[in-house]
Amino acid sequence: MLHLDDISSHERLFSWTDRLLTQVIDPLSRGETAAYLPYDWNARAFGPARPLPPAPVVVMEGVGAGRRALRPFLAELLWMELPREESWARGRRRDGAEQREFWDGWVEAERAHFADDPTRPHAGLLVRQTAEGYEVTPGPERPQGSGPRCDPR
Repeated sequence: MLHLDDISSHERLFSWTDRLLTQVIDPLSRGETAAYLPYDWNARAFGPARPLPPAPVVVMEGVGAGRRALRPFLAELLWMELPREESWARGRRRDGAEQREFWDGWVEAERAHFADDPTRPHAGLLVRQTAEGYEVTPGPERPQGSGPRCDPR
């Protein structure tokens, strides 16, 4: 599992594709262990290298995972369907008052990112949170009834 919060930073909210390619995707594509420098959002600094060994499946999660420059490297793209305001409220609760200024800037940066490079239209699967759990449906890129089956348990 790779969390894109570890790749991005306050200074590079969405301008981290080069870091991801050189530190993670290039080594994994050669069958080598990747080593990336995770970002500490409170210290505002990158930490020591964290290894990410090659595996049959590496899940990359976070805003920007389905960007245009990364789609050629993805085996599947899932879009987590959640209203923006709810997603931003969850992030604010998680990060607390010390990241308040960050969230003010994040909202605008995320809007600009998706306006320039939308992800949802390229998703193979849409995942919606429901009261009972999760609902998985084919995304815009996949006709109903085709592609991998997904058991959300």
